[in-house]
This record gives sequence, structure tokens and C-alpha cells, in this order.
Amino acid sequence: MSNIKKLKNALEKMTSYQSPYAIIIILSLVIFFCEIIVMAAIPVFFDTHHTLSEIIFDGFFLLILLLPALYFLLLRPTLNQLAKRREMEAILENSQQNLERVVKKKTFDLLQTNKALQKKIQEFQQVEASLHESQEQYIRLIETLTDAIISVDETGKIIQWNDAASDIFGYSKSEIMYQSVVMLIPENYIKSHLEGFDRFVRTGKMSVVGKTISLEGIAKNGTKLPIELSLSAFQKEETWIITAIIREISDRIAAENEIIRSRDTQKVINELLRASVTEQPVEWILENCLDLILSIKWLTVEQKGCIFLVEDKKDILIMKVQKGLNKEFEAKCAEMPFGKCICGKAALSGKVEFVAKIDERHDIYIERGTEDHGHYCIPILSESKTLGVINIYLEAGHSYDETEVEFLSTVANTLAGILLRKYAKKEKQQIEMKLLHTQQLESIGTLAGGIAHDFNNILFPIVGYTQMLLEDTPEDSPTRDSLKQIYTSALRAKSLVKQILTFSRQESSELMLMKIQPIVKEALKLIRATIPTTIEIKQDMNPDCGVIKADPTQIHQIVMNLATNAYHAMEETGGELKVSLKEMEFGTLDQINPNMAPGIYACLIVADTGVGMEKKLTDKIFDPFFTTKAIGKGTGMGLSVVHGIVTAMGGAIQVYSEPEKGTQFHVFFPIEEDSFEKQNIQTKTLIQGGTEKILLVDDEQAILTMEKRMLERLGYQVTSHTGSLEALEAFRANSNKFDLVITDMAMPNMPGDKLSTELTKIRPAIPVLLCTGFSENMSEERVASLGIKGFLLKPILMNDLAQKIREVLDEN
Repeated sequence: MSNIKKLKNALEKMTSYQSPYAIIIILSLVIFFCEIIVMAAIPVFFDTHHTLSEIIFDGFFLLILLLPALYFLLLRPTLNQLAKRREMEAILENSQQNLERVVKKKTFDLLQTNKALQKKIQEFQQVEASLHESQEQYIRLIETLTDAIISVDETGKIIQWNDAASDIFGYSKSEIMYQSVVMLIPENYIKSHLEGFDRFVRTGKMSVVGKTISLEGIAKNGTKLPIELSLSAFQKEETWIITAIIREISDRIAAENEIIRSRDTQKVINELLRASVTEQPVEWILENCLDLILSIKWLTVEQKGCIFLVEDKKDILIMKVQKGLNKEFEAKCAEMPFGKCICGKAALSGKVEFVAKIDERHDIYIERGTEDHGHYCIPILSESKTLGVINIYLEAGHSYDETEVEFLSTVANTLAGILLRKYAKKEKQQIEMKLLHTQQLESIGTLAGGIAHDFNNILFPIVGYTQMLLEDTPEDSPTRDSLKQIYTSALRAKSLVKQILTFSRQESSELMLMKIQPIVKEALKLIRATIPTTIEIKQDMNPDCGVIKADPTQIHQIVMNLATNAYHAMEETGGELKVSLKEMEFGTLDQINPNMAPGIYACLIVADTGVGMEKKLTDKIFDPFFTTKAIGKGTGMGLSVVHGIVTAMGGAIQVYSEPEKGTQFHVFFPIEEDSFEKQNIQTKTLIQGGTEKILLVDDEQAILTMEKRMLERLGYQVTSHTGSLEALEAFRANSNKFDLVITDMAMPNMPGDKLSTELTKIRPAIPVLLCTGFSENMSEERVASLGIKGFLLKPILMNDLAQKIREVLDEN
């Protein structure tokens, strides 16, 4: 830069002419004019005369002569100086170019540096903003933490305190700031705290820094708090700052205690359950249970207690095991009536009884060993039934502890389950006997259902021909009474088959919601007209008894059967027939048979004061064909039918009887929650015939002949076949010939339902009426699902058949 300045200074000192040739020209012109002037002046002084041209020529000539001198004297130095100037200008230009390049580079570098500096400034600003935000977030975090954050300086003064610390210790921030941290430390910890704190300030070492320890703090109200504390320390401007993170852990300690209690509870339960699956007697299990209870460390009880059970007498507690009780106590409390003393009160109420000391509720006085004490008396319950009581002694003044009661109640519930399983083994044989009895009934029912089809096929022609004969016989004919007897007997036989099917649970009943009272009263009116006046009938019908779902005919049948049995038991001696109706509620353990569900039942009681029965007879009275009546008095099917009806409804029946003390039948019907709905009473319709063409199919020739004659009597045109395949071919040959098909169900080669399917394939709209003596696989619902229009059970009365045909044809 200094060289460039020197060059500039040198150039400024040089001539300012721009070119040496310009200087020469100017000098030449100046000399030329001077010569002319001289040449013009000479004549004046020397008296010579020259013309202007001569003067100019002479001047120009002289100028030419002077040019070399001018060149050497003036032009050459100028040219040299000019060359140096140009050289210096070139150097200067080169230097300027170099300078510009350097300036540009320096400028570029300066811009880059400036940009980098701006970026650094921005980064610094961002860091500063982030630091500020972090500080705010830290403050917010400190304030929102559930753990207390407390910082103290090296003098022990509190310099940081968050809301959680206020929640734990009860001090507000304004109350505690810059106060000594000793305010939060229980008195028994203050000395060790001050010594440790002083040592840390002097040495910078503290054994608890960086560790988590559990200790106690003290709240504003003086309450000691279990806390967990973590310490950290750092120096700020050569001053120690100690920060504590404090958590109040009473909930955790409670949870840990709960875990211990749950573990001990589970241990006791497991031991009891393990003992229950062994063949050990109940007393051994109870003794083991009592030992386990008294071994629990957190259970603040005395090492005294006993366990009572209820045995044969329902309202008496029997002491089965005891520990720590003297002989006098054991003797006086061996049997404890319900409601007496603390244990009896717990048994009666079914609730835990607690006393903290001996008071007026202690009914039994013991002369020895009557130091003041308390009790936990825990009933052993199965639903609402008391099975026993656990009696545990407490120190006098002991406070009621919900945790202890919960543990003892859990043990009592476990014992209840164990006792029930033990009792169940005793009842197993009785259940097995009932099951065997039920299986016998089911086997007989299956047999009854098997013969029903053939029996109905036999009855059908008898009923049908008798009906037709009665229509053809004049009212004054001597044979009409005989025909009526035949018809009545056939209908009784039909009713007997229905009873057999009901007994075997293979008859489809029409169930409806109904009140039982009107049907019972109607049946008793009928009974009253048929039994002698020496038998008094009494009724005790609860009008509020609920609604059941049943077939009214079956309920009528039950009442008639039971009332008839009662009449037969009092026929010779007379007596009282009492019929009662009430509601009863059954729990799980109160069920009479396994098929009963817990709930509310309508209980129908039919009682008599007749001869009664021994137990060996009451065990058999529901068996089919078993009867104690004389020949002609009964078939032995009445009570079997009643049993079948009641069981099918989900109910039960029980009998109570003693010789010469009469008999009681208790029948239980499940109460329905739905409202009672009245059924519309259908009025009887007159027998109506028709002229349609019917295809009749039945493999029994006698039935086919009788049924054809019955239909023709009604006006129908009938084509009959004894085989399904022949009937199918006849229908296929001319399907439009027939308006209705009536077929039997049980047919060789092709049963009636299959025949119906094939017929509808040929002509989908053809109505089919299916008849059967019995089929456990066929019902109204099943028939409807197959597209069959009607279903009738044999034997079929003429008016029923006529009505069903018209329903099907008219609907179609």
C-alpha cells in the first residue's frame, strides 16, 4: 500500500501534459510565430523588405532547422519521462488490480466472517431463549411434581420449596422460606442431622448424598410422616446448595402391609384347601385352621380361641375345637344356643360381632380365667345359613380393625366351602339314589313313548267307527248306550296314552302364563261333588301368589290326582282335606332336586288326615304302576304323571307322611316374572265338510278304510294308498287332481315328512296334513319348518279332523 502511494506522489510531480507530441507541436507553433514576428521586425530596424510569403517561408525554414535541436533539448527528455510515467502507470494499474483483488477477497472474507458472527449471535440468542425457557420449565416442573423439592443453603436455610412440599408438610411457601430445615425434622433426628450437615459443609462429604433413604419427617400439625428422601449437592459461587427430593410413602407402606396380609391370608387359605382334599376329619381341619389364625403376626389377638359348628340341631352351636381355654369355659360353652352370649348372637344375626371388653352381652359367667378381654365372633355362612362361628379372643381395649375382620371373614368363607364339600359327601348317596330313581323313570318313559304310536293306531279306528256309528244310530236305539260306552272307554284310553306321554315328557304341552288359584278352586269344586261329606275340604289360597307358566289342563290334572289320593286315604274314616297355596324362595342350598334353579316358587300343598304311609312307601310312590290301593281303585300312574309334569316344568314335588298322621304333598312351581296374560277362550265350531279332492296315505289298512269313510261322510272325494311310493306316483301322474294330501308319519320306504318334501317339489303349493300316533322328532314347530300346513296326533276325533282340514284348505 505504501509503494502505491509513492508512485502516485511521483506521478503528481511529473508534467501534466497528456502527450510529448502535443508539446512539440505547441513549441513549434510558438517558435514559428516568434520567427515571423522577428522576420517582420527586421525590415523596420534594418531597412529591408520581405514579402509575407517569404517571411513565412523563412520562418518555416528556420523552424525545420530548429527541430533537431528541439528534439534533443526538449522532446527526448519528455519522451523518457513519458516512458517512465507509462511504466509507473502500468505498475500502478497492476498494483491497483492487485489491491482490488485483495480488497475483494478481504471484503468477501469479512462478509463471511460477519455472516458467521451473525449466526453465532442468533445461536447464542436461541441458547439464551432456550435456557430461559428451560428455567421456566424447571420452575413449572418443580411446582407440578408430586414429590416435594426442598433446597437449603450451607447455613441450613430453605431457599426452594414447591407446592408438593406444602401438601406433604402443611406449611405454605411464605411460612417456610428462609427458615431452618430443622422445622421438618423430628426431635430425635435433629442432633444427628446437625452433625452430619456441619461435617458436609466443612469437608464436602456426606454419606447419604446420592442415595435414597427412608426416615420420618414432621408436619406442621406435629404428625410424624414416613418419607423417602434423595439428596444431591452442588456448589454455586463457592456456596453449597443441597436439594432433597422427598416422597410421602404412607400409601406404599400400607400397600406393603396389605401385600404381607394378602400373602398370609393366601397361605392360610391354601393350607385349609390342601387339608380339605385329604381324608382328614372335620375336627382336624378346624384345629389346623385355629392354629393358623393364631400364628399370624400382624393379627393382634390373644392365643385363645375356639370354633363352633351347627350340627343336627339347627339353632345350637357345638364347640368342635379350642385353644387356650380352661376346662370350665370349655364345659359351659360346649353348646351355645343361637342368640346367647357373643358367639350365639353372631350365629343368629349372621354378622360379625365385636366387643372390646366384658360387658352385659356376655351371658355366660366363668369363675376362673375371667380376665377382661374382647372378642371377634365371625359367623361361618353359606348364603344366609349359619354353619358355625369362629371365636377369637382379644386383649381388653382392642380397637375394631377392618383389616383383621376381613381376614377372619375370608377364613370363615373358606371354611364354609370346605364344610359344604364335606357335607356333600354325606349327601352323595342320597343324590345317587335319586339319580337312579330318575333314570328308572326315564327308562319307563322311553318304553311308554315307544308303545304310544301302536296304541294310538289301535284306538284311532275304534274312536272313528264309534263316532260314525253314533251319528247313524237313532237316539232311541238300544245299541246307542253300548256305543257310548265304547266311545267313552276309547276316550279314556286316549287320555291314558296322553298321561303316559306326559309322564315320559314326550308330549307337547301348550304353556301359558297363568294364575294357579282359579284352576285349583275349579278342581276342588269338582272333587267336592264326587267325595262324601265326611271329608271336609278347606282352602288357604294366597291371592298374591305369582304367575306360573303351565298348561292349565296339566295343573287341573295334578290337583285332581293329589285330591283323589287324599280322598282314598280318608275314604273309610273321613277327615280333612286341606289345600294351600303360598310363595317360597329357594337358595342354591335349598334345592329339592338338581334341576331346580334358585328363585321364587309357588308352593301348592295338598294335605290329608288319613292313614299315612311309612317311609319305605313314600320312597316308591312316584314309581310308575306302583300303588297301595285296592284293585280297581287306581292304576299306579297318577303320581307318576304328576311327577313327570312338575319335573318338566322345572319344579319339584315332596311328600311328608307318617302312619296314622296323614300325608302332605308339596308341589313347587317356578314363578314367572312376566305379567299374567289371559287366554282367549275358543268357542267350539260345528263340524264342517267340503267337496275337495283328498289324497289319503296310511300303511294301516284299518285306519285307511275308516279314515276314508269318515272323509267321504264329510263330503270329500278321497283317493287312498297304503304305500308312500304308490301315492307319490299317483300324485306325479296328475298333481292338479288333488286339493289336499293327508299322510301318516310312520310309513315304510318313505316317511310322511319325506313324502311331503317330494310332493312339494312336484307342486309347491299343495297343502299337506301330517298325522302320527307318536313321534319324538316331530312337533308343530318342526312341521311348520318343513312347509307342512297341519299336524294332528292320533287318535283323531272327527270334528278335530274336519276343523283342521277346513283350516288348511281355506288358508291355502
